[in-house]
Amino acid sequence: MLETLGLLANGFTVVFEPQNLMLIIAGCALGIFIGAMPGLGSVNGVAILLPLTFLVPPTGAIIFLAAIYYGAMYGGAISSIMLGIPGASTAVATTFDGRPLAKQGMADKALTAAAVASFVGGSISVVLFTFFAPPLAHVALVFGAPEEFALMLLAFATFVGLGGDDLFKTLFSISIGLVLSAVGFDIISGEPRLVLWDITGFLHGINFLILAIGIYGIGEMLWTVEEHRLGGGKSMLSDATVTVKRTLANLRELMTTWKSIVMGSFLGYFVGILPAAGATPGSLMAYGIAKQISKNPEKFGHGALDGVCAPEAANNAASTGSMLPMLTLGIPGSPTTAILLGGMVIWGLEPGPRLFVDHPDFVWGLIASLYAANLFSVLINVAFIPVFIRILKTPFTILAPIIFILCLIGGYAPTQSLHDVWLMVIFGIVGYLMRKLDYPMAPAVLAIVLGPLAEPALRQSLIISDGSFSIFFTRTYSGPIMVAALIFLFLPLIKIVYVKLRKQYA
Repeated sequence: MLETLGLLANGFTVVFEPQNLMLIIAGCALGIFIGAMPGLGSVNGVAILLPLTFLVPPTGAIIFLAAIYYGAMYGGAISSIMLGIPGASTAVATTFDGRPLAKQGMADKALTAAAVASFVGGSISVVLFTFFAPPLAHVALVFGAPEEFALMLLAFATFVGLGGDDLFKTLFSISIGLVLSAVGFDIISGEPRLVLWDITGFLHGINFLILAIGIYGIGEMLWTVEEHRLGGGKSMLSDATVTVKRTLANLRELMTTWKSIVMGSFLGYFVGILPAAGATPGSLMAYGIAKQISKNPEKFGHGALDGVCAPEAANNAASTGSMLPMLTLGIPGSPTTAILLGGMVIWGLEPGPRLFVDHPDFVWGLIASLYAANLFSVLINVAFIPVFIRILKTPFTILAPIIFILCLIGGYAPTQSLHDVWLMVIFGIVGYLMRKLDYPMAPAVLAIVLGPLAEPALRQSLIISDGSFSIFFTRTYSGPIMVAALIFLFLPLIKIVYVKLRKQYA
């Protein structure tokens, strides 16, 4: 413990070098902007800015890129809350309750909650990273395909209840999402599947952000246009204000969400350390569990503060967690850390167990920089909340075309394909119709995220076991996760049966 604290203190001496400190502040500010821009996200931001880092030493370079990654996790919540457009896949769960809060004139509360939850999640995860790196790296290493599938099934189980009381509509929505996630090439045979009308654009599959931006960006915009067509073009958030009194009241109310924040922080971190999992599944699972354990689950989807805090704590914790397998095992925990890994190799740093021994100044400088990046990100975010509120007060007749243009840019950016732009517009219309018909959209969106992760894990597991499903129950880690997933999965059905029996014999 004392040795670790000593190494961390040495890391802070690296961080407080003027050049490195400026790089952290600049990285956090850029990251927040990149995260808030629909379609960009931390992956594109880090990839675009990677060449700039060759102007500074390797330690400063990785600190700068890590600060961008951290800032982007904070920034993703901004466009999700302000405009209903997820800045990145990690911020989709924040849209579910952040956007309704903003529409109710409580955008300041939602933005404050997102910033504070992100800070707490980041702080808890950095402490876990500092003191428990080697044993957690071992856990990540023993996670194979069966454990990954069990974890994905647990994620599915946690959001079965996201569609409200109508379980069958929720299951239908999940099924649609799973079908869409299967579009493209078969992962085993390499044969094209579900390529509709032989349109070649479907061969690369359906990008998750295309669906999310279409449904939550364009679909939400169409719904709002209908709601406010008689509103005379006024801002729908004219009563949103930022005062010291309101801010203190918001912080007091945030104290009631501490269980969701702590749960999201630990869950996000442990999901983040799993290779190739990333922050998106962690934030979605945190949202689902927060609803399951809430005393007022009916508020979720209509402006529940826990629905903002849990996923925001989780995605920030997961971003730190994903760096652990990168540094200790040389295995990227997310797409963004894969780019960071490539940068480290270019700079002559070989990730793995020897990195802590051969380059302690680099490793502990990076770990210490995460503490600083977390602090600067929350300060920048909170300081700019009044600016975000002013943007929200723009009349909707001006805001609607801006939202539409941002959606088009966000749809084009990931694949640079016009096919995806048209697809996004279609998803927007479908999302609007689903809302009119009272079908839950969240399960479909989440299924298309987890489908491409769950399918290869399932098929690889069955190949290993010669088709036996017992592999999911006999392994040390996958067994308990699978049992928990099945309990969560059948819990809504058990509740329905219980309520019916209670009414029958009452």
